[in-house]
Amino acid sequence: MSVRCNCARCMVGGLRWPLALITLGVLLFAEQWGWRYGFRELWPVVLIVIGVGKVAEALAPAEGHVGR
Repeated sequence: MSVRCNCARCMVGGLRWPLALITLGVLLFAEQWGWRYGFRELWPVVLIVIGVGKVAEALAPAEGHVGR
């Protein structure tokens, strides 16, 4: 039986990839609809979202962390 960790650090870390995928989807959508800026110009935003997620995960408290 696996125990799921509910500490702040794991919860913030679990949001990083979904947010990166949502950002990627928005950028591809913008390009598809012919908006002025699309994925070609704004792809570094995906990297920034991933980096901000990593920083938020590192700064979040690990109080109550359940190791694997």
